[in-house]
Amino acid sequence: MEWIEGLGVVGGGDKNVVPLTYFTSERRRQAGAALCFQNATSRLATAMQQPPHTQLTQSEGRVSLAISAINRSKFKSVRSAAKTYDVDEKTLRRRRAGILPRRDCIPNMKKLTKLEESVIIQHSLDLDSRGFSPQLSIIRDMANRLLAVREAGPVGIQWPSNFIRRSPELKTRFNRKYDYQRALNEDPKIIQQWFEHVQATITKYGIQEDDIFNFDETGFMMGVASTAKVVTASEKGYKPKTVQPGNREWATVIQGVSAQGWAIPPFIILAGQYHLSAWYSEELPGNWVIGVSETGWTTNELGFQWVQHFEKHTRSHAIGGWRLLVMDGHESHNSLQFHDFCKDNNIVTICMPSHSSHLLQPLDVGCFGPLKRAYGKEVREYDEEWHQPHH
Repeated sequence: MEWIEGLGVVGGGDKNVVPLTYFTSERRRQAGAALCFQNATSRLATAMQQPPHTQLTQSEGRVSLAISAINRSKFKSVRSAAKTYDVDEKTLRRRRAGILPRRDCIPNMKKLTKLEESVIIQHSLDLDSRGFSPQLSIIRDMANRLLAVREAGPVGIQWPSNFIRRSPELKTRFNRKYDYQRALNEDPKIIQQWFEHVQATITKYGIQEDDIFNFDETGFMMGVASTAKVVTASEKGYKPKTVQPGNREWATVIQGVSAQGWAIPPFIILAGQYHLSAWYSEELPGNWVIGVSETGWTTNELGFQWVQHFEKHTRSHAIGGWRLLVMDGHESHNSLQFHDFCKDNNIVTICMPSHSSHLLQPLDVGCFGPLKRAYGKEVREYDEEWHQPHH
């Protein structure tokens, strides 16, 4: 093809002479198409690099600008405004008609208000900051408790997952397994960070040393003594065995102590359905609490009863307005009912780091160790007396 000023020549001969304006307009069309393709490709590449909510925000922003321009009579038609601002014409017409975007609409089946959801988010973040990262079941309990206040039905099974998915402040993740060698390397760093967090909490709430408490629980197999040193024949090459009179039922003791050294009355959990006074040969102190569970282990309900027991016996000793309760992350201490009660009664809870109670839990060594040795001694003495010949 040859270009001649004023004429366009294709091939040879007079029949192939056409006005140059034809080629000029054709060239302009092709150049415009190429430019449109380039712009579309550029927008697509930019959009792919942005998260979906950012794309949606920018799109709605252009829709708002288009509506403003139409209202100021800058465009004669909605179609031209949509084309200029690069928005969907149907979407632009819907927004002009007052139809809100889906993200700003309350779903027909949405049970909680924005305020109620905000309460759940803030409470979840608060629990997480103190080492009690809530499971999805706790999130569901929070929602159902808010709904129960206004006598609404509970949320569905999938609601917690959907709620987390649409709440940018929250996310779910699996707890990682704690390898022993990794624990050896990380313990000093984690423990230092934990002590700094404890100190920051004490400073934040103005907690007095007299108002700092620690509690833990330990279990006993009924009638089974712990290991102890015994005297045996020197020629024996194996460890001696002790006959245990126990019935293998389990009992749990929950004990709390203050930083000043005084102890809260014990909370004892026995296996059974009912608590009978006939179980004891001697009357128990009046401030002891006896609870029962099917297995003798702590449950969420018994954990809640214990924190009520704690409140009853520490309120009168409180010096300041807040009390600090340091504990491990056992499930029975991590129920929504437990944390709500603490919040309502100015009790700040802090959870020890995972797999660190052997280093940070003073009750394990200073209280439960001697208690189990004393219990074992009582069991052995009872067994010896029982097996003595009667004359």
